[in-house]
Amino acid sequence: MDGATTPYPFADTPTGRSFAEQGYHVARGVFDTEEIRELEADFDRIVAQLLGSGENVNARWGGPEMERLGAQATTVVHTHNVQRYSARWLRALLAPRLLEQFTAILGPDVVLHHTKLFQKPSETGAPFPMHQDWSYFPTERDSMLAGIIHVSEATDEMGCLRVVPGSHRLGRVRGTSGQEESELLARYPLEEAVPLEAEPGDVVFFHYFTLHGSMPNRSNKVRKTVLVQVYAGDDQVEAGIPHPDERLVLAGWNHRATRSRADTLK
Repeated sequence: MDGATTPYPFADTPTGRSFAEQGYHVARGVFDTEEIRELEADFDRIVAQLLGSGENVNARWGGPEMERLGAQATTVVHTHNVQRYSARWLRALLAPRLLEQFTAILGPDVVLHHTKLFQKPSETGAPFPMHQDWSYFPTERDSMLAGIIHVSEATDEMGCLRVVPGSHRLGRVRGTSGQEESELLARYPLEEAVPLEAEPGDVVFFHYFTLHGSMPNRSNKVRKTVLVQVYAGDDQVEAGIPHPDERLVLAGWNHRATRSRADTLK
């Protein structure tokens, strides 16, 4: 275990202080019924386009934990960056109520790293083993966090997000990508994590050190979410990371922008 870094000093607001304590925050009704109806229409259109593309769009992970969960025949439809498909989803990233939540946690400057669409089919929706996100796109000040926009409901039976409250204080822990064996992850089994059930329009936020995962979707309903990954405007992704980095300023200012960095997405 590294433990050498600590989470970013979050905003001195009730939401920011709670987030700093728990490592996650659940915001109810960020998008209203009509907004979600429109976003779901474009979500479904994106999924149809993905399934018709001939590409491999199943983002099911591998590894020993997936085998333990019996997930070999499961599926989760995935793409990065819904804002590159849909103007409606681009506008959703700039929705005032969403940005109010992000700035209440991070402060005034919020930069988009990427978005991810996940559709867990009914009955065969893939799980995600317990993991931290930092190893996929580490930032210099560890401000990176995600907000999951719930396009459909997400019950525990549907494979909603599960978290270990306060686990972000562990800092960077090696071997926590979720696709390898880890003594730490063995101490925090997915089955014992706290399920965060949500309704359409709710947004669940969590830090990229927070241990999290999700069980399979064993229900007869489809689970639909879009994850919005952001970091603070005084932070930046560490050098040499190949993951796409949109660097779109959603609120305030990007203090680390330069001409060369503005010319590339990596």
